[in-house]
Amino acid sequence: MPEKKTPCIMSPERKKEILNKANLALEEIRPFLMQDGGNVEVVDVTDDLVLKVEFKGACCSCSMTDQTFKNGIEEVIRKAIPEIKSIDNITQINPKS
Repeated sequence: MPEKKTPCIMSPERKKEILNKANLALEEIRPFLMQDGGNVEVVDVTDDLVLKVEFKGACCSCSMTDQTFKNGIEEVIRKAIPEIKSIDNITQINPKS
């Protein structure tokens, strides 16, 4: 009979540590986002090490958001927290009217 794996639950302390590291890492690019009226928020980290981020302000309708995510957000997070398995952009896109 196959052995059931028990889900690995992250301790609250570890979760807080990862969220703090992520926020600290994003301080490197946050000034550039804010200069254009945008920002990025770390929303959560799951027990399986998926970090969820959300763009704010002008970033929600910017045509460069995907590039900023790939070449900015992901890069600084992966450098600061190599154990992160993936980074999800959960932003609800609001196209400019």
